Amino acid sequence: MIVAGTIRVPGDKSISHRSLILSSLADGESTVRAILDSEDIRSTASVLRELGVQIPPLSETMRIRGLGLRGLRQPREALDCGNSGTTTRLMAGVVAAHPFSARFIGDPSLSRRPMKRIAEPLSYMGAQFEFEHGDGLPMTVRGVDLRSVDWDTGGSSAQVKSAILLAGLVSAVEVRVTEKSLSRDHTERMLEAMGADVENDSNQVCLRPASRLHPLEIKVPADPSSAAFFVALASLAAAGELTLTDVCLNPTRTGFFQALRRMGANVEETRVMSSGGEEIGTVRVSPAELKSTRITAEQVPSIIDELPLLACVAAGAGVELEITGAAELRVKESDRISAVVQNLRAVGAQADELPEGLRVSAGRRRFAGTIDPHRDHRIAMAFGILSAATENRIVIQDPQCVAVSYPGFWEDLRRVTA
Repeated sequence: MIVAGTIRVPGDKSISHRSLILSSLADGESTVRAILDSEDIRSTASVLRELGVQIPPLSETMRIRGLGLRGLRQPREALDCGNSGTTTRLMAGVVAAHPFSARFIGDPSLSRRPMKRIAEPLSYMGAQFEFEHGDGLPMTVRGVDLRSVDWDTGGSSAQVKSAILLAGLVSAVEVRVTEKSLSRDHTERMLEAMGADVENDSNQVCLRPASRLHPLEIKVPADPSSAAFFVALASLAAAGELTLTDVCLNPTRTGFFQALRRMGANVEETRVMSSGGEEIGTVRVSPAELKSTRITAEQVPSIIDELPLLACVAAGAGVELEITGAAELRVKESDRISAVVQNLRAVGAQADELPEGLRVSAGRRRFAGTIDPHRDHRIAMAFGILSAATENRIVIQDPQCVAVSYPGFWEDLRRVTA
């Protein structure tokens, strides 16, 4: 298989969510360019509209007039978050600091995902949570004037950290969050770019009270998690080169590129500019002979979304991969440990589940069969790359589930491999 061309993958999903939320809480008009138009981002836009913000249709250039830190209104309907855990958890932090109640609902997959991890710190700050089934959705949040908190998450979750930061921001109280290791820091970077007083110290962040946020001016960079699929494709190719432009090169998001380089991949990053507190650049990739590697708990936070793809890369390269300390994979859009292992076996690869990870054994590079992505966009795209890179016949059920994060994925894949 030969790859060729230059591609700009869609805007970063994490930054797109935050740009809508923080623009809505700012004083004045924000301008957001190149936002990701996907189902998850539409969920955040819909929730904000229900809370009184005039969010225009998602487009290349969006102007959003914020309502200020306490300007949201009580929703008339339940807040439907679709399949988006980010929408649910971040907006729960915002609602928890407003003087009203809101009921959060979602699709069957989202409804099974755990929300106690945000309910616990936000309840400690004074908010009230009511769950109708276990600790998933539907979930009702009753907001109040929150108190300050110094919270140790005991793990590494950007969504938990962001929920606490947003709750503290809206309530104008100081909050401090400590993590086991640094998770994605997009919220902190954007808050700082909008004038908030944010102090970062290794794996701890402190947000001091603010009376207002300045409007945001940002061009959303290309999503490194989406770019990762094409970096993997080019690394497994027989010949050619791919160039990916405008990629977010935030150090908390480039763990996949680093892991591939440890495996011997030719991945070159060039920083070009910054926007909204984020570093943006170009990534060039050419084929390489890859070797085995291990991913440990310390490395997981910066590569969590790309781990299913890395497992498919190892299978496609015929090398061994062991992932440990990644229990978080079991509570994503699917149980990604189980889904990856089952589907690798279904197409003929050797793979085994570990309690908090998985192992792919070195072996055959010829694959065939049908995989069930369990409606998980990243599983579908990972096996799409395995199929294209190895030029084997892998049938993917429900391929349109990729619309959650990358609606044009299959078209872009055909274009660079044509």
